[in-house]
Amino acid sequence: MGGRWQLDPELFAIFAFATCGGYSGGLRLSVDCANKSESDLNIDIAFAYPFRLHQVNFDAPTCEGKRRETLSLIGDFSSSAEFFVTIAVFAFLYSLAATVVYIFFQNKYRENNRGPLIDFIVTVVFSFLWLVSSSAWAKGLSDVKIATDPDEVLLLMSACKQQSNKCLPVRSPVMSSLNTSVVFGFLNFILWAGNIWFVFKETGWHSSGQRHAADTMEKQSSGYNQSGYNQDSYGPSGGYNQPGSYGQVGDYSQPQSYGQSGPTSFANQI
Repeated sequence: MGGRWQLDPELFAIFAFATCGGYSGGLRLSVDCANKSESDLNIDIAFAYPFRLHQVNFDAPTCEGKRRETLSLIGDFSSSAEFFVTIAVFAFLYSLAATVVYIFFQNKYRENNRGPLIDFIVTVVFSFLWLVSSSAWAKGLSDVKIATDPDEVLLLMSACKQQSNKCLPVRSPVMSSLNTSVVFGFLNFILWAGNIWFVFKETGWHSSGQRHAADTMEKQSSGYNQSGYNQDSYGPSGGYNQPGSYGQVGDYSQPQSYGQSGPTSFANQI
């Protein structure tokens, strides 16, 4: 607010939670049993936000007659994903509300300096939360990639542990949008952290600091002026010109007066 936004925070927040919260993907595996009638060449496994992979179940052949087994992916990464999306949603709502307040209620925003102070504190908090949530989600995404790696999922199947059967990945999940969400998360952190200075200039702390600095400079300047004046005034005071006054002692040089008075009085005596 207050002209602080150099880039649109609402837009960045939308990209962050849309690319993460709207994700859905999947992978496809192939199990070719020694007995071709027991094979399953299209095993589709779908997963989506919030990435509770342990709840994603799928059926796979055992290559032991018609019996099939029900398996599930490994891991629950919902905490980091939901935390990231929650921060993005709240950041979007706050940015939108702050923009409306500044445009339509600017007088109340600046009243008693309360609005800028609240804005400054919230901006600092969101900067920190963006950093934490983006870092946590980056780690969570790395774990999601490992848990949904087709080669790792094939290791869960009992049929793939027999060398007579051929297990192959057919399609890997596309993670480009999730990678984008992490990038937008750190971009939001940079945006909010960079705007801390612009919000700080709106607060009374910045103006009071400027006044204090100006008063200090003025006092120093006045002190220097007084010091210079006193030094100049000492010059003609005679304190350093006293040797000149001592030169007037020549008025007391009595030899001449003695030379004049001595012969005259002696002549009179004669």
